[in-house]
Amino acid sequence: MTTSPDHQVFLLSPAFCGGRRAGYLLRPQSTMQLSIKLAAGALTLGEAFSFMSGLYFRGKLGYAKHFGRHDTPVQVITPTRGLMCPDATVSAALLREFAEVDVDGADVRYRAPLDRSIRSLATTLENSARVVLLGSIATGKYVDALSAVLGAQLHFPSAFVGRGDMSRGGLLLRCIASGVELEYRALVAQTIRHGTRPPKLAPIARTL
Repeated sequence: MTTSPDHQVFLLSPAFCGGRRAGYLLRPQSTMQLSIKLAAGALTLGEAFSFMSGLYFRGKLGYAKHFGRHDTPVQVITPTRGLMCPDATVSAALLREFAEVDVDGADVRYRAPLDRSIRSLATTLENSARVVLLGSIATGKYVDALSAVLGAQLHFPSAFVGRGDMSRGGLLLRCIASGVELEYRALVAQTIRHGTRPPKLAPIARTL
C-alpha cells in the first residue's frame, strides 16, 4: 500500500465533450434529470463529466475524493478553463465551449489556461506534497504542462500502465470499495509510459 503524504492532490483528465452522451445532455427541452439540472444552473462539472465519460470518470472522481488530502484535493483538467473544481457548476454554453477545443498542447486555448492554473496550484503545495495524475501518460497532452511546473511532485498510478479507460475505471472503483490505495510513481523522463496489457479485473462479487 502507498504511504501517503499529508498533502495529496489529484488531477483528473477530462471527459470528451463532443460525443453522443454530451449531445443527450445538451438536447433542448430534454426531460432527462441531468439536463434539467443543467438548464437550472445546478449541474456540477463532476456530474456532467461523469455522465459523458461513464465508468472511467466516475471511478477517477470517487477515488480522488476518497484519497485526496488538501484544501482542494481534486481538480479537473478542462479543455479551455485550466483546472476546475469538480463541484463547480457548469452551463450549456461552457460545455459547448469545451466541445470546440481539442485537448492538445499545441492549442493555446487549452494550454494557456492550464499553465496558469498549474502555476497557481503550485503556490499552495508543501514541498512534501504529491500531485497524482489520474489520466493518460502515454502522450504529452497532460504530462508536458504538468511536469514543466510540478517536476518530481507529479506522480501517476503504476497500475494504469497498459490498461484502457474502462479497466482503469473499474480498478479505481474496486480501490474505493476496499479502501486500499494504489501505488504511485514519480513521473520523470525515464518513466516507462507504455506496457503490456494486464490481466482482466476479477468480477466484483455481488450479494443477493
